[in-house]
Amino acid sequence: MTIKGSRAYTYAQRAADPNNHAVGHYVHKQAQKWLNIADGKDDTALIDTKMLNKISRIMRIIIHPDLNVPMIDGLEDYALLFIFALFCTKETATGKRYYTTGLLEIARKNYKTFTSAVIFIIAMLITPRFSRLFSVAPDLKLSSELKIAIRKIIKSSPALSKHFKVLRSEVRCPVNDTEYTPLAYSRDKLDGKLAAVFLADEVGAMDSYPVEAMRSSQINLTEKLGIIISTQYPNSDNGLTDEIDIAKKQLDDVYISSRRYFALLYEPDIEIIPQWENDDNILLQANPVAAGNPELFTELKNARQMAILYENKRENFLCKHCNIQYKGVGAEGYVDLVTLQACSVEEDLKFWRGRSVFLGLDLSQTEDNTAVAMVCLDGETIHAKVWGFLPTYQVERKSKTENVNYKLHIKNGEAFDCGDDVIDYSFVENFVLDISARYGVNVVQLGFDRYNAISSIQKIEAADDPIECVEIKQHSSVLHPATKWLKEHILSGKFRYDANKLLEINFSNARCTEDTNLNKYVNKKRSAGKVDMVVALINAVHLLLQDTLEQDRNFVVQYSGEL
Repeated sequence: MTIKGSRAYTYAQRAADPNNHAVGHYVHKQAQKWLNIADGKDDTALIDTKMLNKISRIMRIIIHPDLNVPMIDGLEDYALLFIFALFCTKETATGKRYYTTGLLEIARKNYKTFTSAVIFIIAMLITPRFSRLFSVAPDLKLSSELKIAIRKIIKSSPALSKHFKVLRSEVRCPVNDTEYTPLAYSRDKLDGKLAAVFLADEVGAMDSYPVEAMRSSQINLTEKLGIIISTQYPNSDNGLTDEIDIAKKQLDDVYISSRRYFALLYEPDIEIIPQWENDDNILLQANPVAAGNPELFTELKNARQMAILYENKRENFLCKHCNIQYKGVGAEGYVDLVTLQACSVEEDLKFWRGRSVFLGLDLSQTEDNTAVAMVCLDGETIHAKVWGFLPTYQVERKSKTENVNYKLHIKNGEAFDCGDDVIDYSFVENFVLDISARYGVNVVQLGFDRYNAISSIQKIEAADDPIECVEIKQHSSVLHPATKWLKEHILSGKFRYDANKLLEINFSNARCTEDTNLNKYVNKKRSAGKVDMVVALINAVHLLLQDTLEQDRNFVVQYSGEL
């Protein structure tokens, strides 16, 4: 068997097709990246044909308990892609497993537990002798669902049953002395385990500890695999949020680490989420099984109609069947990174010369990140340039803890290190005061948040060539208009920013909170990482918006006088 002759490859081709709107953007990206490997276009990885044939033979003797056909014929297409990618993709240089984490964000009723059971049966047969496998879930009953599915499959597969023993608390495979044990986060101690393979189920209902405890047990293993599966949950403070963020950053090529993800993120594209009441692509992008199952698709549309009619049914429908994080007053992503990246342009210093610009400043605590933004309006398009600042002696630590390569961003001129263990505020102040001469612009005003900024603002206003500074209260009622205006410009393609990967990381971290009056603003505490550059940009856009509205009012007055 060759990989190109498999259903997994055929599905990846369909998923990578940019005209296939039944598949979300990040599934498009993952499918294309894996196709590059399968087609021999990626020098770092390849498909292990020997392992491919081994997995295929195993899946032919595993019988689907409901369809009574070999599992290789009965599994869903997405499941075959997930399995072959995890087990058969190897590093070119070392021959080791390429992906260390398999992340499956998928809606309910897409057979995710069944898929996990097949993965564990395969893993118990091919992992090294005496390997231990674990599943962890919020409670033992949920964790045991995987064991129940494994038992059902083994009982239905005569050629398989003689190689497994299903006991009360575990499943054993005497062929190579491997064993699988279900664990409960609510009851079991997770430290001290040695997990060759682990599955974290419904991670959206847990914090990050179970996943990190399992990962910690794998540090000394050369062949390790962690599988994370979940639907969305209404709370944003959970282990799933971080995993999805890291996977997206890898797929967007804004963050690379030694922990490689194969991530099938079945969630709707952010730009179509507002049309959830009538856009069928939302259902298809969250439910890959529904694309080929008319009955399931009809049931989903019926559930959608009930969610439209009854508010108390909406949260469950949007979270569990659409993978949309929904709550009455909650947090959501600010803008889609793909849409933002379409607004990136190469730096053109000539563009700025002679422009009237507004600055935004977000001064942090002394050991944290600080940012400065510069914006202007060219016709109907907002142009922006943003810089970050951080303490010199904190670069290494922050790079590790925040998973951001600050050295690279400093090298690219997107950020500056200044001071030692704390920010050198005088460096930032001089940088702001020097912007006018460096870029040949006329700085109209600087917008700032009062917190941590009073001393610096006084120095900027008292300089030989002072800048008028305007305090911007960090309240939803004040920030909402600028936050909304900037987002509208990004979504409509009327925003341009000088290429800046660090700014893109800040945008991907940004989470918006909605108050009771439906005012939205970027919430630092609810965001998934540093957002200081986005906050500085919004402060600058706030002043730009006020100036635009003032000019419009003056135009109306002058025009009325002419009449």
